[in-house]
Amino acid sequence: MKSLQLWQPWVVLLLLGMAWLGLPFHSADPSPGLEATVFILLLLGAAAGAMPVPNWLRLIVLAVAPHATAWLLIRSLLERPGSADDSFFLALAAAWLLAWQLVALLSAVRCRRRDVQASLALIIPMLFGAWILLFWEAFTRGLGIPFILLPPPSAIFARLVTSLPVIAADVNQTIFKSVLVGYLLGCGAGFLVAILADRIPFMRRGLLPIGNMVSALPIIGVAPIMVMWFGFDWHSKAAVVVIMTFFPMLVNTVAGLSVTSSIERDLMRTYAAGYWQSLVKLRLPAAAPFIFNALKINSTLALIGAIVAEFFGTPVVGMGFRISTEVGRMNVDMVWAEIAVAAVIGSLFYGVIALAERSVTFWHPSFRSGRA
Repeated sequence: MKSLQLWQPWVVLLLLGMAWLGLPFHSADPSPGLEATVFILLLLGAAAGAMPVPNWLRLIVLAVAPHATAWLLIRSLLERPGSADDSFFLALAAAWLLAWQLVALLSAVRCRRRDVQASLALIIPMLFGAWILLFWEAFTRGLGIPFILLPPPSAIFARLVTSLPVIAADVNQTIFKSVLVGYLLGCGAGFLVAILADRIPFMRRGLLPIGNMVSALPIIGVAPIMVMWFGFDWHSKAAVVVIMTFFPMLVNTVAGLSVTSSIERDLMRTYAAGYWQSLVKLRLPAAAPFIFNALKINSTLALIGAIVAEFFGTPVVGMGFRISTEVGRMNVDMVWAEIAVAAVIGSLFYGVIALAERSVTFWHPSFRSGRA
């Protein structure tokens, strides 16, 4: 880790030297005040990373310098899109290296307080994601990429804010109706049928091959059929989600119920435990990691299935309907806004299930070894 922290400031100085030879940052209308501020910030960051200073001071400088630099560079493009030259991108790369050093320092922090560790576990990926957006903004505006091909994140966010009522209606139609209803029905039915298949070996031998076959069915082939059967409203989309989530839950639950060893099952018999007692007290707890794995897989499959199903017929509301309609109108910022909302909701959905898994299967070796 120490070597990671030593080479980056010197590369920053090298990039600054190269950028200095290529002044100004823009091909026209140079801004000496902006350039001086950017170079001072980057020099301070490089000095804090290379010199023996207290860690708290290094963290503060590295938290401020690269992000202030990136903000100034991108702000300078708002009135002159497509005007960035080589020195602009060299300065941006120098800021990114300082942010990399900040993440390396934060990753090396070890604290016994759980709230501090939990905060660091959120801050580090947030910094990584923020720099993806910064690069996206800088390249789309700096290179003058046409809006129709790839809009900058700022334009997508502005469209999202101005279209909140429309997006809220789409989320209500797609998420709170199609996804949640289909997810609960599909996962619940898959779990119950898995218990039945475990109880009746004939069903297990017959259902699992069919489940593998149905899981391979393309959604674009199933969705139009469901629309024909259940109509254009959310019911047909929920049916698609049921089909997509049923068999992953079935297969994973059946596999989880078979992980207990014969010694463990024989021990339950010596306690005079029947099938249902062994199922509840031994086999279901052992199958919990498999069940939660299916729940996490289905959390993403349900969202994808509902959105794709809305491409094949839906009322004038829904995330899939909005995406397909706005693509035809060339409103790509609205399309990206819907995609961003879907990604955030899907991540939150997955995160809630992961937290539930951690609280229920805290005894599992994967969690115990992580805390050791």
